Amino acid sequence: MKVSGFTFIRNAIKYDYPIVEAIQSILPLCDEVVVAVGNSEDDTLSLIQNIDPQKIRIIQTQWDDTLREGGRVLAVETDKALRAVDSKSDWCIYIQGDEVLHEYGHEEINKAMGEYKDDARVDGLLLQYRHFYGSYDYVGASANWYRNEIRIIKNNPRIFSFRDAQGFRKQPNEKLNVISLKAFMHHYGWVKDPRAMQKKQENFNKLWHDDEWVKQNVRSADEFDYGHGVRELQLFKGTHPAVMQERIQKTNWKFETDISISRLTLKDKIKNFMYHRFNIELGYKNYRKLN
Repeated sequence: MKVSGFTFIRNAIKYDYPIVEAIQSILPLCDEVVVAVGNSEDDTLSLIQNIDPQKIRIIQTQWDDTLREGGRVLAVETDKALRAVDSKSDWCIYIQGDEVLHEYGHEEINKAMGEYKDDARVDGLLLQYRHFYGSYDYVGASANWYRNEIRIIKNNPRIFSFRDAQGFRKQPNEKLNVISLKAFMHHYGWVKDPRAMQKKQENFNKLWHDDEWVKQNVRSADEFDYGHGVRELQLFKGTHPAVMQERIQKTNWKFETDISISRLTLKDKIKNFMYHRFNIELGYKNYRKLN
């Protein structure tokens, strides 16, 4: 069984993406990792080149900055990396620049890839998510955070990155049939030094909206206000991936919030109850679970 990893990145240093940790977290599962390194304003290319030259294969790309609707450019860059993986690979593991796979899931992922490699019913594997906010101590508890997403897919040329690269579909536009795993992806997109977070917000929203929208809706500030618009959070009592330990120890800002104040809507409460009690995921899902 051959496994390829794939990802894309741009301006990783400028916006403080944990891309090194992201790639390191999937390396033990992969025979190679293809990284699409976009035209950057910093030394992102050297950063990627120094991770593991034996396993990492870099393709340099040029982002189309005119694609400013719905984050479409992110899917375009994802597909560039996906199409560059070894054609002999059976599985492809995808990770984004602000995601880190917990090593506790490696065994189950390996087992599932072996078990379903030749099962034509299965298009991919579904991972569970923990979304961190403000600091490495808090996770989102409201239903507006997605709980699961496809991050492992068969090496099938019909499969493509969907919309803003959150998930995948199969030509012409079919949802993938997936097996749900007890393996966790940690999403750290909302955990940064407030100064880096503010820069990211100002830039990232340009991938979805025009300049006028950004001007009207993204606050201009030196630091990001983590308290603005925050939904329900819970104290995280688990462990972080081993590759994240050094980054976590270097945390140089404080984030505090009163988790005793409930901000859950009735809709949130119903969705949480159904998910935790009956494992029923209400609302929109970009996949079909087979288990």
